[in-house]
Amino acid sequence: MAQLGADDVRFVYSSILYLLTPFFLLHLLRRARKAPAYRQRWSERFALYRGGHAPSADIWIHAVSVGEAEAAFPLVRALQARYPGKNVLVTTTTPTGSARVRAVLGDSVRHVYLPYDLPGSVCRFLHRFQPQLGIVMETEIWPNLYAQCRHCAMPLFLVNARLSEKSARRYRWLSSLVRETLIDLSCIAAQTQRDADRFVALGAVPETVVVTGNVKFDQSLPEGLNNEAEAIRRSLFLQRPVWIAASTHEGEDEQLLDVYAELRTRIPSLLLVLVPRHPERFDPVATLCRTRGLSGVLRSEGRACDDATDLFLVNTMGELKLFYAAADAAFVGGSLVPTGGHNVLEPAGLGIPVLFGPHMFNFDAIARNLVEAGAAVQVADETALAAELLDIMQNEARRRRMGEEGRSFVEKNRGALDKTMGLIERVVGRFSEVD
Repeated sequence: MAQLGADDVRFVYSSILYLLTPFFLLHLLRRARKAPAYRQRWSERFALYRGGHAPSADIWIHAVSVGEAEAAFPLVRALQARYPGKNVLVTTTTPTGSARVRAVLGDSVRHVYLPYDLPGSVCRFLHRFQPQLGIVMETEIWPNLYAQCRHCAMPLFLVNARLSEKSARRYRWLSSLVRETLIDLSCIAAQTQRDADRFVALGAVPETVVVTGNVKFDQSLPEGLNNEAEAIRRSLFLQRPVWIAASTHEGEDEQLLDVYAELRTRIPSLLLVLVPRHPERFDPVATLCRTRGLSGVLRSEGRACDDATDLFLVNTMGELKLFYAAADAAFVGGSLVPTGGHNVLEPAGLGIPVLFGPHMFNFDAIARNLVEAGAAVQVADETALAAELLDIMQNEARRRRMGEEGRSFVEKNRGALDKTMGLIERVVGRFSEVD
């Protein structure tokens, strides 16, 4: 491929995508067996929209799923405040991301799924909404979409950009295509210098790559969150000591239940709050808990725990911050299995001691810095997790110290949002306030 020109490489890439399209649809059907929302809105995945001419979306932001959407929310609000006369379109790829956008932003933005990276689909998408500015969150690199944005002379930003060494190695297999794609970007706002260096090594223009930090540090807490959390501790958890295991994946829950069984022998009143990462896993995890002989309460039941309750299963979406705030210690999942981890800043910013497993390559710098700050502990396996949790739960001074360090760490690292907004204004200038 390195011998071919950019258009030729993209033609080969597009041809392969067209051949794979039936398999994309089969993938949706497979996902739909566990998550029925994957059966819906297929036309949006090909940019086939009902109705006539739609209002333009002056600013378009893409956030693939829940984690990226949470990172995008502060930026969306900042853009709405800065450009109040402009329409904002937020796209996602997953139904859970879609549900989160609708729950948080409601009618203040337009929302559709981002279409597959097929030439016809991305052309229809951009023609339909005609954005003046495009912002893609974190690590989404789509050759046809990016090329068409450049063809339309639309500034395109990769914001809160991160690139793990694992992802970089994978992209190197398509180095020519990735290099031409990164050149289409107006700016890459990287989370860390390591991320920036990896983007440049893949072919990004060095002058377009800027380290801005992580906008997740700038997420604000919902008003009244701490009061609501305290009410949950009293009314639902009966003031029992609480350990939350959040964003868990298949293969982790069994380990975490083993850890809980061990801890319960030392702390009989301990309550486990378990939060699976994906809604299609709510029922299987509930079944797993029952087969273990555990007494559980589902969040959707709306009832309180009692002294005999072993665990509280959060089978709802959008409440993770609330239950972090109601806990004494937090384990962040996707890290005992090789998923790469999830956002550890939410519990840290709430002053909750944080623990995670060995697989944190998606949040390598933040995880390392949190550990160095004394706000988090990284464990090698479930045995180490049980030992650290036992000490944290039994040592109030250590819990308080870790929580204070976490809050301080998050507060000291705020500012990425302002830096990102400054980059956007410097590159695209001021939008006309006339619609």
